[in-house]
Amino acid sequence: MANWKLIGGIAGGLIVVGAIGNAVDGGDGSSSANSAAPTPSYAAAKAATPTPAVADDKPAEVKAETKSVPDFVGMGLQSAQDAAQAAGFYGLKSHDSLGRARHQILDRDWKVCSQNVKANSSASTDKVLDFGAVKLEETCPAHDEAAPSAAGGTMPSFTGKSVAAARAALDSGTSFTVQDASGQDRFILVESNWKVCSQEPAAGTKVNGQPVTLGAVKFEESCQ
Repeated sequence: MANWKLIGGIAGGLIVVGAIGNAVDGGDGSSSANSAAPTPSYAAAKAATPTPAVADDKPAEVKAETKSVPDFVGMGLQSAQDAAQAAGFYGLKSHDSLGRARHQILDRDWKVCSQNVKANSSASTDKVLDFGAVKLEETCPAHDEAAPSAAGGTMPSFTGKSVAAARAALDSGTSFTVQDASGQDRFILVESNWKVCSQEPAAGTKVNGQPVTLGAVKFEESCQ
């Protein structure tokens, strides 16, 4: 005789398995992998490269004007330069009024003795103003001392001039030997602080590139 309880249990189990299978297949016999929604594809958008603006780097041109030139004589060199710029004159330079070819490194240590454009006269603001100056503790000369020059093709007289001025008067390739004329055999380091006592070749000799020998002492000393 058939065991109906066993047959019923088997049939029930088959029904449950079938239901699970339908759930997995989506109920229409297709697999879950086939029924999955496709992944959308996005095209990468290329960023637009902005066109750079063309900048005008040229400085604005300042139109020259005609203005009155102030009186700078007696002023400290730095103060004179500041006053000149305030008046509209920006082209500035300075020189040693004593003709020693010293550089005005610290402007506050110098005072103005002369100016190349007369005070209270009119000049274009693009005119270069040149100040003659001496150190604060020095006395301004009546007129700027002229630097020696070999422009005529002959050796100038260097006596009383600074070694620096003598060197500047000749071609930069000229060979110089500078000796301490005091006999102390000192090194001559700052040539603008030493004055010439003797020279070879002598003044008036034709300049043809020959070496130059100078004897010098410090400016506060006497030539021997």
